[in-house]
Amino acid sequence: MLARVVEAEILPRLMLAHRPAGRGRPANRAPSAREIAEFSALLLEAGPVDLDARVEVLRDGGLPLARLLLDLLAPAARHLGALWEEDACDFLAVTEALGRLHAVSRRLCAELEDESIPANGRSVLLLPCPGETHVFGLSIVASFFREAGWDVTTAVPGPEVDPLTLLRTDWFDVVGLSLSCDVLLPALTKAVAEVRRDSRNREIRVLVGGPYFARYGGEAGIVGADACVSDACLAPAAAEALLDRQALAC
Repeated sequence: MLARVVEAEILPRLMLAHRPAGRGRPANRAPSAREIAEFSALLLEAGPVDLDARVEVLRDGGLPLARLLLDLLAPAARHLGALWEEDACDFLAVTEALGRLHAVSRRLCAELEDESIPANGRSVLLLPCPGETHVFGLSIVASFFREAGWDVTTAVPGPEVDPLTLLRTDWFDVVGLSLSCDVLLPALTKAVAEVRRDSRNREIRVLVGGPYFARYGGEAGIVGADACVSDACLAPAAAEALLDRQALAC
């Protein structure tokens, strides 16, 4: 339950932003395993904790905000959810850590630049693989697409949301599907086939990604997709490349 609260309340606020002017030297690096472990431990530390100072140290050391959101705060949130589900930490400690993470996310979101990105006229529907419960990544990927000028729709299947109905009634250039659990690979293959079968756009392009592909890599063809990405930052460029190749083929 707590993992879903983390995903529903905190991570949808985590969106891509440009580095503010005056920040230290730029670098496209990811947090180290040690940095992730130290940050997660800091969230659970008893007494007052200055998380903002820790975040600023990381950013001044060259950690871009995009990588901070994807590779530090997101793993920390998943870690909190796992501690709760495994009964490895008491309720009050996890609740306090969750509040701290929430506060950090609010501050970072306040920094988001409200830049007007020219629309590129292209649309994407982002979906979790059927059966997935970890959907936090979709909101972050959606922010990357919006930064690139895409019209973005996200949909989590439920009693009132049927992605296939959306595909039949609305026009999308690309569908992106996210997978985290190995056991759901057959479900992803089936979902890709259903997207192609039901899409109003008969030339729909399908992109797959998520933690599964980040861990193992893999070829899009194994699930019937057109492309796969192992890094959320690359998703808009991969989608653009699919449509550019389609245009050249016409």
